[in-house]
Amino acid sequence: MNFRVVLYALGGVLRLLGLIMVVPLGVAYYYGESLTPFLVSILITTLTGFLLLTYKTEEEWMRKEGFAIVALSWLAAAVFGAIPFMLDGISPLNAIFESMSGFTTTGSTILTDIESHPKGILFWRGMIQWLGGMGIIVLFIAILPKLGVAGRQLFRAEAPGPTEDKLKPRVKETARILWVVYFAISLLQVIVLLLAGVSLYDSFNHTFTTMACGGFSNYALSVEAFNSPLIEFIITFFMFIAGANFALHYRAIYIDKKFLFKDDEFRFYTVLVLSATAILAILLWRDMGTGFFNSFRFAIFQIVSIMTSTGFATTDFNLWSDSAKMVLIVVMFIGGCAGSTGGGMKVVRVLILLRHSRAELFKAIHPRAIKAVKFNNKNVPDEIVNSIVSFVVIYLLVFLLSTLILSVLGMDIITSFTASIATLGNIGPGLNVVGPMGSFAPIPPLGKLVLIANMWIGRLEVYTVILLFTPEFWSK
Repeated sequence: MNFRVVLYALGGVLRLLGLIMVVPLGVAYYYGESLTPFLVSILITTLTGFLLLTYKTEEEWMRKEGFAIVALSWLAAAVFGAIPFMLDGISPLNAIFESMSGFTTTGSTILTDIESHPKGILFWRGMIQWLGGMGIIVLFIAILPKLGVAGRQLFRAEAPGPTEDKLKPRVKETARILWVVYFAISLLQVIVLLLAGVSLYDSFNHTFTTMACGGFSNYALSVEAFNSPLIEFIITFFMFIAGANFALHYRAIYIDKKFLFKDDEFRFYTVLVLSATAILAILLWRDMGTGFFNSFRFAIFQIVSIMTSTGFATTDFNLWSDSAKMVLIVVMFIGGCAGSTGGGMKVVRVLILLRHSRAELFKAIHPRAIKAVKFNNKNVPDEIVNSIVSFVVIYLLVFLLSTLILSVLGMDIITSFTASIATLGNIGPGLNVVGPMGSFAPIPPLGKLVLIANMWIGRLEVYTVILLFTPEFWSK
C-alpha cells in the first residue's frame, strides 16, 4: 500500500470539500445567521487538505490504492462535513452520524427538532446529500486533470452496481456527463417546485435530497409539511427518475428516447414500483379505510420513496397495518437501479439472481442443457453472477450482524431489524422507534457507531469498505 498516494488524493478531496462549504456560508450570511460554523469548518478542512497535498508523488496508483482512496474519502468527508454540525451544538458522535447519513444519502437523522436549527446548517445538511448522490469521487474525477488509469480505478470502486457503465472511452468524460445530467435534472426540479408554489429555499433543499435519493427535509414532518398532493406527485416523479440509471437518462436524451424502455433493469424497476404500489394501495384501502385517491397517493409516494431509498414521508406509516408495513420492508431490500443515486441491493442484482435461479432450475431438469443468464440480450459472464451472489451473502451477513448488535443493546426487534436495513440500504427511516416521524437519537452510542458503519458500507457497495478490514488488503 502506497500511503503517500492515498494521503495526496484525500488532500484533493478535502480541498474540494472546503471550497464547497462556501455555498452554505453564503446562505447563512443571506439569512443573517452566525458565520462561525462554516468559517471555522472551511479553515480546518481546507488547511488539512493542503497539508495532505504535500505528499504529492508521481508513483502509479494501483488497485488497492483506488479502493483505499474511495473508502477513506467518504469517511473523511463525513468527519469533516460534521464540523458545522458540531459547531451548531450537536455532539461529535451525533454530528458524524448526521454527516455520514447525509453524504451516503441515507437520510436517517438524529435531529429531534429540525426547524430549530439555522437555515445555513439545514442547507448544508441537504447539500451534502446532493453531493453524495452522484458521488464525491465521481465529482473529483470530473474536475481533476490527468487522472488517467487511476481515475478508472476510483470510478469502479465507487460505481453503484455490479458493472461499470461507460458513456465515453475516457472515464473523466463519463464522470462529467453524469454530473451534467444530474445537475440539469436537479435544476428542472427546482423550477417545477417553484411553479408549484414552493419557496426557493425549500425548492433547493428538497431537490437536493430528492435527486440524491437522500430524504433529508428541513421539516420534521418531511414532505407531509406541504400538505399538497401536487407537490407530492412532483417529488414522486423526480424520485422515480433519480432511482433509475443516469447513464440511461443521458442516452434517452441524446441518442434514443426509447432507450429507457429497452433496458431490462428499467422495465423490471417500473414493474416492481407499479406492482408494489397497487398492492399497498389495496391494503391501505382495505385495512386502514383510506379513500381510493388517498390510498393511491400515499402508496405510490411511499413505495417510490422507500424503494429508491429516498426516505421522504407524507404520512406516519408506523401506524399502518402489519401487511402494509411488510410491503415496505420487502422493497427496502431491493433498492434503486444500478447507476442511480438510489441505495439497496439494486434492481439489476435482483433481476440477474432471479434469472440465475430460473436457469439452475432448468438445469436440474435438463442436466446437459446449456442455459445462459441473459441481460439486455447479452450473456452475463459467470464471474458477474458469482460476484452478485457473494455480494448478497455479505450484504445479508452485515445486516444480520448489525441487527443482532442493536438487539443486544436493548432495542426491540422491529427497531433493530428496520434500523439495520434502513442504514445499510441507505433508506433513512425504519419502523417503531426509528419511524418516519421519529429519529435515531434514542439509539445507544455503540449502536450509532454500528449504523454509521452500515451507511458507509452500503453506499460503497459493501466490497470497497469490507476490503479495508481484510489482512490480505494490507499485505504486499
